[in-house]
Amino acid sequence: MGGKTHKISRVLPGSIGEELGIEAGDRLLAVGETEIEDIFDYQFLIQEEYVEVLVEKGDGEQWLLEVEKDPQEDLGLEFENGLMDEYRHCCNKCIFCFIDQMPPGMRETLYFKDDDSRLSFLQGNYVTLTNMSDRDIERICRYRLSPINVSVHTMNPALRCKMLNNRFAGEALKKLDVLREAGIRMNGQIVLCRGINDGEELSRSIRQLMEYIPCMESLSVVPVGLTRYREGLYPLEPFTQEDAAEVVDRIEAFQRVCMERHGIHFVHASDEWYVLAGRDMPEEERYDGYLQLENGVGMLRLLREEFEEGLKQNVCKGTCSMEKVSFSMATGHLAAPEIRRMADRMMEAFPQLEIAVYPVTNYFFGEQITVSGLITGADLMEQLQGRPLGRCLLLPCNMLRRGEDIFLDDVRVGEVEKALQVPINIVKSSGYDFVEAVLNAGRFGS
Repeated sequence: MGGKTHKISRVLPGSIGEELGIEAGDRLLAVGETEIEDIFDYQFLIQEEYVEVLVEKGDGEQWLLEVEKDPQEDLGLEFENGLMDEYRHCCNKCIFCFIDQMPPGMRETLYFKDDDSRLSFLQGNYVTLTNMSDRDIERICRYRLSPINVSVHTMNPALRCKMLNNRFAGEALKKLDVLREAGIRMNGQIVLCRGINDGEELSRSIRQLMEYIPCMESLSVVPVGLTRYREGLYPLEPFTQEDAAEVVDRIEAFQRVCMERHGIHFVHASDEWYVLAGRDMPEEERYDGYLQLENGVGMLRLLREEFEEGLKQNVCKGTCSMEKVSFSMATGHLAAPEIRRMADRMMEAFPQLEIAVYPVTNYFFGEQITVSGLITGADLMEQLQGRPLGRCLLLPCNMLRRGEDIFLDDVRVGEVEKALQVPINIVKSSGYDFVEAVLNAGRFGS
C-alpha cells in the first residue's frame, strides 16, 4: 500500500498488540481493506470482533495479523502522532482570542491555534465548526462520535461573523442542526464579551440552544480572558462586580426554566462569575454531574466537597502530630479565598499546623488573569521573596506543564526552590489530594 503509514510509539504490556508481536517502531498500514486517515478511522475500525491488521516491521516485512477479540477491546497501540494526522490550524481571528494576547518570546507551541474537531473528542477541546467540512461532519455522524464540544459564543449569525472575524462563522451554526439530527451529543461554550454578546444577546443564545436539549447536554458561559498584551486588538473591557451579578442572575433564571422543562440545569456560569460577584458557589447538584469542569465550571465547588470528605476521613482516623510545623501555599487570586478557607479548616482540625496562603498576582499576563494555571515562575519568585514560607511551599500541579517541572515561562521548579530557599511540593488537583499534601507537609502519619 502506498498511502499513509502510522508509526507505533508504544505497545502496552499485556495487550493484544504485544501478544501479536507488534513492537514500538513498527508502522500500521491498514485495518481490513481500509487505509487509516486518522485516529477516528482507527478507533472505529478496531471495534469489530474480528479485524485484520496490516503492520510493517522495522526491516520492511509486512505482517497481516488476524485478531478475534471483544468488540470494545483495544489493541493496546499508541502512535507517535496522537491524532495520526496533522493538527488543523484555526482559520478564525476571534476578537477575544487568548493566543493573540500572548507576550512575544515564549515557546513556539504556545502560539499554535487549533480548531480541530478530533481534539474535541480526544482532549475535550472546543471547536467553532468553521474549520469542519461537510465530510468531517459526515464522518462524525457515521462513526457516532460523541460528545463534540462547540464554541458557540452567540446564536446571532451576523454577530458570530464579527466575533470570529470569519464570514462563514454564522453559516457554520447550521452544522449544529446536522449533529442534532444524527443524535450526536454536544456541549456548548459561550465566551462572554462585555457589551457585545452579553445581556439580551446572551438570553437569545441560551434560548435557541435550549432547543438542542437533550443532544446538547450543557452550556457554559465564561468571561473573556484579557491580558496586558492587547495593543492593536479589538477594544474589550473587563466585567465589573455588578456585571458579574447580572450574568449570574440571568443564567440562574434560565436554570430554573431548564430544570422545570427538561430536568437539567443545562446552562452554567463558570466559577469566575461567582467570585467576581462576591457570591458563594452553587450547590453540587446544580452542576448536573460537573460536565464542564475543564471549562472552570464547578471546580471550586468540587474542590470543597472533596476537601470536606477528605478532612472528615483523616479526622476520623485520628491523624495527629506533636510537632508544631509551618508551611505555605501559593495560588491565583481566583482560588485564593477557597484555599484560605480550606487552610483554616485544616488548622482548626490540626492545631499543630500553621499554613500561610499567598495569592499571586499575575504580572506576567496582567492582573485581570486570576487563574493559578497561568502563574509563572518569575511571578512566584518575585512575590514570595522574603515572605515566611515555613518548612515547604505547596503549589498546584496546574501551574506546571503536564508531566514536567516547568512553569509557563520555562522557569523550572528547581530554580524557584533555589531563589526562595524552600522545598516545593506539587499538589494534585483534587480536594483529597489537598488534604493529603497538607498532612504530608506537616509530617503527619495515620
